[in-house]
Amino acid sequence: MKMAIVQMDIAFGEPEKNFLQVESFISQAAEQDADVIVFPEMWNTGYALKGLETLADKNGEQTKNMLSRLAKQHDMHIVGGSVATKKTQGFFNTMYVANRNGDIVAEYDKAHLFPLMDEPVYMQPGQEKNIFELDHVKCGSVICFDLRFPEWIRVHVLDGAKIMFIPAEWPKQRIDHWEILLQARAIENQCFVVAANRVGCDPDNEYNGHSMIISPWGEVYLSGEEGEGIFYADIPLDEVDRVRNTIPIFHARRPELY
Repeated sequence: MKMAIVQMDIAFGEPEKNFLQVESFISQAAEQDADVIVFPEMWNTGYALKGLETLADKNGEQTKNMLSRLAKQHDMHIVGGSVATKKTQGFFNTMYVANRNGDIVAEYDKAHLFPLMDEPVYMQPGQEKNIFELDHVKCGSVICFDLRFPEWIRVHVLDGAKIMFIPAEWPKQRIDHWEILLQARAIENQCFVVAANRVGCDPDNEYNGHSMIISPWGEVYLSGEEGEGIFYADIPLDEVDRVRNTIPIFHARRPELY
């Protein structure tokens, strides 16, 4: 399965500019015959949280329509990172996933909101996990700060996920945590981790990418890039079963103790 990870410099508070960028990236990845393209967190607005009333995508309609149209047009799965959405209950940090048929197969609201960037002040937390299938492969996805909660990742893997997608806006000053935690989650859950981080700056933070793809054995398939662009890697999905048979941690678990 060929993965395309997008590291984009998000235009702060300019959704229309960002939508055009995303469409261009999808076209570029299609030319490289990518099976899946993955975007970073909050790509429609960045963390322009004070302007959500006018900037957030109402019920995600613009995002869903674009992802569905382009996924079908290019015969590609799109893990749509996340966007700021406005719903009846308030504002959310929402991921949409479109399969190659153009169906929206997942909608996930970020469960753990990040206090250091004021998310809990402006947004509501999600209440459901995020499991979906791409080409008959069971996948899961969480968003950025969710990465720091290993029990939340484990819930998805126990539900069958072989790939965990993790879009983020992870600041440069903590990028070492990002890399270590991604590798740990892959090893402890014996799954592929495919993580897309943004680049560029907003009024409060600098971001330097370091998007990663990590195997169930902890091998780094892709890492370290700091510039804007699309980065590709093929992942052998049979590696998941091989590693899980080599060290059978899921058979050795003792959930009655924890």
